[in-house]
Amino acid sequence: MRSMLFTQAIDDALAQAMADNPRIILFGEDIPLLRRNLLVRFGPGRVRGTPISESAFLGAGVAAAMAGLRPVVEMYMVDFLGVCADALLNHASKIEAFSGGKWTAPVVVRVPCGGGYGDGGQHEQSLWGWLAHIPGLTVLVPSTPADGGGLMLAALQHDGPVIFLEHKLLSETWLEFLGSGARSTVQYDVPADGAKGPVPQNWEPVPIGKAFLRRAGGDVTIVSVGVGVHRALEAAQALETEGISVGVLDLRTVSPLDNAAVREVVALTGRLLVVDEDYEGFGLSGELSAVVLEAGISCKYARVCTQTTIPYARQLEDQTLPSKLRICAGVRQLMQ
Repeated sequence: MRSMLFTQAIDDALAQAMADNPRIILFGEDIPLLRRNLLVRFGPGRVRGTPISESAFLGAGVAAAMAGLRPVVEMYMVDFLGVCADALLNHASKIEAFSGGKWTAPVVVRVPCGGGYGDGGQHEQSLWGWLAHIPGLTVLVPSTPADGGGLMLAALQHDGPVIFLEHKLLSETWLEFLGSGARSTVQYDVPADGAKGPVPQNWEPVPIGKAFLRRAGGDVTIVSVGVGVHRALEAAQALETEGISVGVLDLRTVSPLDNAAVREVVALTGRLLVVDEDYEGFGLSGELSAVVLEAGISCKYARVCTQTTIPYARQLEDQTLPSKLRICAGVRQLMQ
C-alpha cells in the first residue's frame, strides 16, 4: 500500500485511466496549471485550459461526451454550477431517457465544495442535495484518498453524467491556496485524518452506490459524507468517554443512495443522526429519514446541517456549519 494526499490520489487514478483510455480528456479554467503533472504526461491536446465561461465549457463537455469522448470538466467551485445549470439540468441528465438509450453523456464534472475557511455563502456551499435531486445525475462525495481515487475511476467508467465533489478542507491543493497571502493568519478546521491515507498500488473502481461503515456502534448511527464523516468520527471518539457507542456510516455516494446499508445500521441502533454540510431544508437529511421510515423502521431521529446562508464572519460560520460540538449535542439529544 502507498500513502497519498487526497487530491494527489484522485489525480493518480485519473492518470491511470488516461493511460488506459485515450478518449479521456480534461479541460477547465487553469487546468494546465492545476493538473500540470497530467499536462506534462499527456500533452495539451488532452489537458486543456478554457476561458472563464462555465456555460461554454460545460456545454462543450456534454457535447464531447455525446460525441464519444470521456471528458472531465473542472470548475473552481460547485457554487458556479449555478451559472451553467442548463447543461446539467436539461441536457446531460435527460439525454439517455429522451433518446431511449441511444445517446448518453458520460461527462465527469469535478468540482470543489464545502466551507470552513471564511469565504462566505457564494463560495462555500456543498449542494449535493440539489444535484442529487435531478434524475439522471450521479453524485459522488469521497471522504478519503482511497475512495477519492476509486470513485474517480468508477466515474470515468460510468455511462452517464457524474458530479464528483471534493471537499476543499481535504484537498492539499486548496489548503495551500487558502493558506497563502492575506489568509496566513486564518485557522481552518481541517480533519486530522482526512487529507492523507493509504491507497492501493493499482487503482480499482469503488462501486457507485455502496456506503462504507467507518465505525461500528450500538447506541446511535451517524450517517454523513465528505468532511462530515471525519467530524462524526471525532465526535464518536469523544462520546465514547461518556459511555455512548456511536457508529458512523460514510455514504460515499449521494445519488444513488445505499438505502439498504442505511436501513441495516439504523435498525440496529434505533437512533439516527444525519450530519450534512448541505442545506437542511428539502435535502439529503430529509431523504434519509424517508428511507428509514418507508422501510417501517422505528427510530429516534435528529440532524445537524447547514440551516441558512453561510456567513463570512468565521465565528458565525462556525456556528452555522456542522461541527464536532454540534454533532455531540445531537447525539446526546437522541440519548435522552
